[in-house]
Amino acid sequence: MLTSHKPPVSKDWLIFAGLVSLLAAMLALSLLAGRVWLPPAEVWRGLWAPRGDLAAAIVMQLRLPRAVLALEVGAALGLSGAALQGITRNPLAEPGLLGVSSGAALGAVIAIYFGWARNVAAVAPLAGLTGALLASWLTFALGSGGGSITLVLAGAAVSALASAGISLALNLAPNPYAAYEIMTWLMGSLSDRSWMDVVLVSPFILVGSVMLLASARALNALALGEAQARSLGIELRLVYALVVFGTALSVGSSTAVTGAIGFIGLVAPHLVRPLVGHQPSRVLLPAALTGGVLLLFADVGTRLIPTGSELKLGVLTSLIGTPFFFWLVVRLRKMAP
Repeated sequence: MLTSHKPPVSKDWLIFAGLVSLLAAMLALSLLAGRVWLPPAEVWRGLWAPRGDLAAAIVMQLRLPRAVLALEVGAALGLSGAALQGITRNPLAEPGLLGVSSGAALGAVIAIYFGWARNVAAVAPLAGLTGALLASWLTFALGSGGGSITLVLAGAAVSALASAGISLALNLAPNPYAAYEIMTWLMGSLSDRSWMDVVLVSPFILVGSVMLLASARALNALALGEAQARSLGIELRLVYALVVFGTALSVGSSTAVTGAIGFIGLVAPHLVRPLVGHQPSRVLLPAALTGGVLLLFADVGTRLIPTGSELKLGVLTSLIGTPFFFWLVVRLRKMAP
């Protein structure tokens, strides 16, 4: 008698399903939570049958675009962090490593400094994206051809240059209001973001994410070393370009809209790596989902923590991420020979 045996469900698919479920739960919580909690029934009506009342306006114009933006930005940070840790073979790598975040911040700060952002709201994000692309181009021009270590050093130099430009803008701010506006933007936030920001950032995150995912096979080969990757037919210059400019498009556009948000790109890959294994390609998508969960969780936290004014998102992610960073450093020190 013949018996059919169903193949076991892949562990990766179980992890993927769990992360998607957790992400859906955080999205729902993001729509419910705030200074004013909304009943689930009101949120449901606001999503599917908006009546033009206050609850519908809160859901559709305030909380939903904020939640979508948190999901996209968190996913971009998590995916970029996983790709950078794979290409540099450095567990402490994160999107700010290549100077992309600092370049985006400098571009937006320049727009704020000269008052361009006051006239047209999209000027600051576009200037930030331009800064990210210029920073990534400079990093790639300086570091390509010299291996991952040279690329990291070039990114550190570009990041230091952009940070110096930001400090100069703060030092020479024409008035206290401009300095305050720059500092507020640098702390990162998703408050007061609209559908225009979602529309502006989504194409760049999508293209950048596709470029990062396209490097998956090469990242697996690079885990064996650069010489071994070349022997397998991997064109390293192309791989570096995909990761650098993919990070520039996804993280640069995100930073240009939300301001500087740290540690998500560092933490997300490490949370999923013990579950999926240490093969870089298997970490990419779970890290993106985890990044979205973490940023949604942090954004809900900024609304619920009782403070006089809303806690800035970049401040909260740093407070949460710094202890993890210390733990990771101690763990790596214990593992060192």
